[in-house]
Amino acid sequence: MAWWSRKNKATELASEKRSVPTGLFIKCDGCSATVDSEKIRESLRCCPHCGFHFSMPTEERLALLLDEGSAKEQDLEIAPLDPLGFRDSKRYADRLVALQKNTGQADAFRSFLASIDGVPVSFGMFQFEFMGGSMGSVVGEKITRVFERAAEQKIPAIVLSASGGARMQEGILSLMQMAKTSAALQRLRSLGVPYVSVLLHPTTGGVAASFAMLGDVILAEPGAMIGFAGPRVIEQTIRQKLPEGFQRAEFLLRHGIIDSIVPRAELRPKLGQLLRLLRGDCAASPTNQEPAADHPVP
Repeated sequence: MAWWSRKNKATELASEKRSVPTGLFIKCDGCSATVDSEKIRESLRCCPHCGFHFSMPTEERLALLLDEGSAKEQDLEIAPLDPLGFRDSKRYADRLVALQKNTGQADAFRSFLASIDGVPVSFGMFQFEFMGGSMGSVVGEKITRVFERAAEQKIPAIVLSASGGARMQEGILSLMQMAKTSAALQRLRSLGVPYVSVLLHPTTGGVAASFAMLGDVILAEPGAMIGFAGPRVIEQTIRQKLPEGFQRAEFLLRHGIIDSIVPRAELRPKLGQLLRLLRGDCAASPTNQEPAADHPVP
């Protein structure tokens, strides 16, 4: 009897131990440090020790990049359907309803007319929280409209990509968006209107194989995975070990596939600078000090 009493007492003491509430700390995938979640948020979702870039919620990224009060969201009237009546473990139509309820958005891409660092742009961004940022027919239509508005208004186009690729639930209709968006981009290019592609983690599949890699300038966040098939699929196919860091932004930069890696905190002023250069505008950035009268900008 005494033995059971002692065991029960130990169980009671264990149950009284106060655990640390979840979400207060995050383990960094870059340096393995345990970091206060609040410090992560304050540093734009980057590790304050090694600079590792965590995923950033869509609303936070929009607030970071677009000039305050400038954003006018477009294409709110279109939403995806279920043209194939697709079903796996769950009906595609039911998945869409659940995701729309959870995210408050119709699909995995949002488009805007806005300004970045004072430069008017036709802007689009994937919402990875919605079905892994997969590209279905509505996403492809919205991306096409981003390029068409840029062409119509003669303003630069910017697309931030974070996607697992084409949406399998829409079959060939999703794959058709690769050609559709690339054709719209070619029409934009024929007018001499610049397009800057920004690759976030991850940018893969049909998105990487189409418009995401066709920018006049291609930027990427540090550590972003960028490629068509995943590294494990490639290794299993070719039966070879891939190089260290394969398909990461740093690897692609070394091999000339992208133009620059830009930390999150520097992206907005860098985009403003690029857009002014691409449109031949030598005016000073509104975030920089105006040059003296006797030292005009060349």
